[in-house]
Amino acid sequence: MPLSSEELERYARHIVLQDLGGAGQQKLKQARVLVVGAGGLGSPVIQYLAAAGVGTLGIVDADTVSLSNLQRQTIHATENCGSLKVESAKVVINKLNPHVKVETWPVWLDNSNGEELISGFDVVADGSDNFDTRFLVADLCEKLEKTLVTAAVGQFDASITTVKPHEADEAGNPYPRYRDVFPQKPPDGMLPSCEEAGILGALTGVIGSMQALEVIKEIVGFGDSLAGRLVLYDAKSVRFQEITYQRSPDADI
Repeated sequence: MPLSSEELERYARHIVLQDLGGAGQQKLKQARVLVVGAGGLGSPVIQYLAAAGVGTLGIVDADTVSLSNLQRQTIHATENCGSLKVESAKVVINKLNPHVKVETWPVWLDNSNGEELISGFDVVADGSDNFDTRFLVADLCEKLEKTLVTAAVGQFDASITTVKPHEADEAGNPYPRYRDVFPQKPPDGMLPSCEEAGILGALTGVIGSMQALEVIKEIVGFGDSLAGRLVLYDAKSVRFQEITYQRSPDADI
């Protein structure tokens, strides 16, 4: 899939990067990425992946835009209140980069549709806001052998990791599963939702941008993967902490 003259100009600052270059940009053009959630995390993920030239972006989210979303969900505007988030996001992508194909599903990803949705993509970026969806997406990505970049935010804190247990490190050891770092969902009601506890809007921009970067790295194949590494971010103190985790031989879905 050769790059057009317009694409060569658009992605010029990528192409001059030694670790990305024209070959890497072509990989991005051929890639299919599914973004779960078009909210606080999904907004920067979608915008930066579209700007980077990912060939096909899939977006799954059944929610509509509300005024209380706009403090952090920057892909939507005041005029979009009441509209489906997937349609609002599609309009922005088309304006930002007409070379990107957008596929939208105004549904909640669940057991009835998750496998079919995820199977059509190379990489999944999960920005969902509930544990049921996060665990389901992780389990399905493991089953379907899809690379997952997953993140979560709450109040002033966030976490991000990459999960690809179908691949192995340089020593031939399989990378860990999602359930190796998060063995099981917390009990319902144990942790407050963003609606109950609040969320610092700019925090989703920081972590969502990191998600987009990790997706790009996985597609192109440069840098160090976050597989087996959970990065925690404390926005109050501006501190990052890294926790390494390994694959458990007896872990199972």
